[in-house]
Amino acid sequence: MFTSISKEKQAMNNTSNFIRGESIISNVTGWLFGLVALAIGVINTFWGNDPGFGLFIILLAFFFFPPLNVFLKEKTGFVIPRVAKWLLGFFILWASLGVGELFNKIELMMASF
Repeated sequence: MFTSISKEKQAMNNTSNFIRGESIISNVTGWLFGLVALAIGVINTFWGNDPGFGLFIILLAFFFFPPLNVFLKEKTGFVIPRVAKWLLGFFILWASLGVGELFNKIELMMASF
């Protein structure tokens, strides 16, 4: 009976690792910025002049999602440092808003609907 309870606890801990490992605010921020970066990547892929850049941004967006961090920690023991995520987020915003002219692409997207 004791082993059954400990196995249940272990299974529950494995499914909620992303909440236990970091704060709720950090997880919500990761999901939100990941979705924003994913949207930026989709817009750049389909309405931009460089679909490769959009696909690159989509790939980078996955680094913000908490389940990827849990997967990396379980499989490799490596966790993406928070500073690296901040720098990556800054790069995505700078490349999309400044160099990538995101607002012009959003206008193109809205005009096509």
